[in-house]
Amino acid sequence: MLLAAGLALCAAFFHASWNIAVKQTGDRFLALWAQFVFSGSAAMIILAVWSFIDGIPDIAWWWAIFSGCGHLPYVMLLARAYDKNDFSVTYPIARGAGALTAAILGLIFLGDDLSGLSMGGIAVVIFGLWILVSNQKINNITPALGVALTIGGYSVIDAYGARNSNSIAFALSVFVSGALTVSAWALITRRRSLKAFITSHWQTSAAGGVMSLLSYTMVVYAFTLAPVGYVATLRESSVVIAALAGWKYLKEEDHKRRLTSAAVVVIGLFVLVAGR
Repeated sequence: MLLAAGLALCAAFFHASWNIAVKQTGDRFLALWAQFVFSGSAAMIILAVWSFIDGIPDIAWWWAIFSGCGHLPYVMLLARAYDKNDFSVTYPIARGAGALTAAILGLIFLGDDLSGLSMGGIAVVIFGLWILVSNQKINNITPALGVALTIGGYSVIDAYGARNSNSIAFALSVFVSGALTVSAWALITRRRSLKAFITSHWQTSAAGGVMSLLSYTMVVYAFTLAPVGYVATLRESSVVIAALAGWKYLKEEDHKRRLTSAAVVVIGLFVLVAGR
């Protein structure tokens, strides 16, 4: 359980970092697409080398394909959410509510077991998020809530796939599938913009792709060690990074409310961990 917690916390740092980079980019959809191109390409190379050296790993490919398809609405909604609201609002809503959705779906579909104290910790996280959204217009937070639903959905798919195949290989396959799905949509809708964007932003995109790949692989492996709700919620300690970055780095307003919300979320995370 301690290893799962450590992996989730490292993933939180990497995840918040690449999201900050996306928020600062003018075209957020293309920024997310470019990151998928690099992370998916890296994952494909790793899988090819792995297969050559040690044989083709056991991968639940159908579940990887389902997860890849789920990442397309995630990318589209996340880009729209960052267009409509501050980073220190959008990110905590998407990730916190996403953890809640993952926990509920994990209980329903995967038979995960969370103690009463752990469920109380999740409730505290929800309260922290309520502090954050209580002064927001519903239209400004709807895309972020949509992101949360997609996170919950693909988290459960990934947990099932990882538990029924080689977890690391499965995580890599999800990036390959996601890159193909998002790239197919980008070619249909934004063909003329792709080459120019990736040429001018390749360094940032490559760095974000590596952080995304590391973050998600850590989380998928952690899913094999602990319940989905536990891992997904613990990873959301990244909301603290988001609140601090929004205040100090991005110069966003209303920092007292957002920092208070982040502090409450952290308390909820400690309760969640104590419940295990």
